[in-house]
Order: sequence, then C-alpha cells, then structure tokens
Amino acid sequence: MTRRRPSARQRSRRRSKRQQQAETQLVGFVVVAAAAIGLVVMVVNWLLAHWWVLIGAVVLVGVGVVGWAYQRQQQARWDAVKAQGLRYALPQLDALHHRQFEDAVRELMHRDGCPDAVRVGGRGDLGADVKATDPFGRRWVIQCKHRRNGDRGSAVGSPDLQVLNGTARPVHKADVVVMVTNGRISGPGRTFAKEQRLHLVDRRLLGEWAAGSRPLWELLRAVPPPRQSTPLS
Repeated sequence: MTRRRPSARQRSRRRSKRQQQAETQLVGFVVVAAAAIGLVVMVVNWLLAHWWVLIGAVVLVGVGVVGWAYQRQQQARWDAVKAQGLRYALPQLDALHHRQFEDAVRELMHRDGCPDAVRVGGRGDLGADVKATDPFGRRWVIQCKHRRNGDRGSAVGSPDLQVLNGTARPVHKADVVVMVTNGRISGPGRTFAKEQRLHLVDRRLLGEWAAGSRPLWELLRAVPPPRQSTPLS
C-alpha cells in the first residue's frame, strides 16, 4: 500500500506551527531577560541611593574573611604546638595494642615534621607499617614490632629484618629503612641490619625518641643525605 505524502498546505501549516512555537519561546526569553535586567537596574539604583549599605556589607564580608583566616592560622599554630609537645613514656608504649603502637610511631614522625606520615600496617602491607617524607625529601619506611612484655619478650631477629629489607627499597622506594620495637633486637638481626643499611630503633633508642623532642634522623647514624635543599638542610 502506497503511503500518501503530505500536501504542500499541510507542510506549510506544520512549519507555521513550529515557527509560532519558536517565536513564543523567544518572546518568553526576552520577557525574562528584560525582567532580570530591570531587577538588576533597580538593585543598582537602590544601592547607589543607599551606598552606605553597600559599604557596610563589604566591611562585614571583609571582617568575616579576616576572622576566618585568623582562626585557621591560630588552629594551625595550636596543632603545631600540640604536635611538638607530643611525648610517650615506655610504659605507655608497652600498654598499647600493636596497631596503636604503629599509630604512636606515625604521630612521632608527624611531630618531627613529616606531615604526610601515614600508618599502612595490616594485611598486605608488604613490610611497611608507617611511611613518611621528612623535611629533607627523604622517604621513610618503618616496620613496627610491638612486644607486650617489652625487652622481656621475644627478640626481633633477622627473619623480620629480611622481610623489611626485601620490600622497603624495591617496593616502597624508601631512602631510610627503619625497624622500631619496644623490645630488643637479636645479635644476628643487628649484624644483618648493618650489612643491609637498615636502621634499628630498639627499646633504649625508642625511649629517647618518644620522650624527647629531637627528630629521629638526629638520633640515627649514617642517615642518607637530604634529597633536596631545604631551610633545615
């Protein structure tokens, strides 16, 4: 069955209808735009007649911005003061859960000036419990071994240090590799650490670091040189 094409009159009517719709939309847009412009003109004229209101609003906004900036600055200073005042005694560290011990090490690194210090310990951590970048641009990777009985607990041995050594530099791109424990480190472990340039923080050094105010890189020997020039270097 052949489909009949619309006649010229029908096509003309459709075009006329679409044209009318477009004209209606255009008129509506013009009306809305004119109303908006009129409102803006009214507001501007009112502000010109009441200029003191505009000045008062600007002053209030300025005061608000200054107050907000001042509060942010004071909060930052207070956070810095609190961080610098962070101290731990060894009995406090002994009483922690091993995850809390990792958090404490992260907080100490943050206190020392590593704002990006983060705890990553857990399953799949690949030997890294805490990562941080110091003010000299060096990347720190720290493994934490908490002993509930302190130095009376089992010693951290070379197997633990071998795991850390196997991932810290090739996987985590560490410049400084550290083992931290509130216990003790075995003789073979110390020998392995010396051979592989691993840094050890045993109970004695941990107590000095946690209870004092000196950053860890000032307490360790043979720390790599700064990666970048900074005001501290």
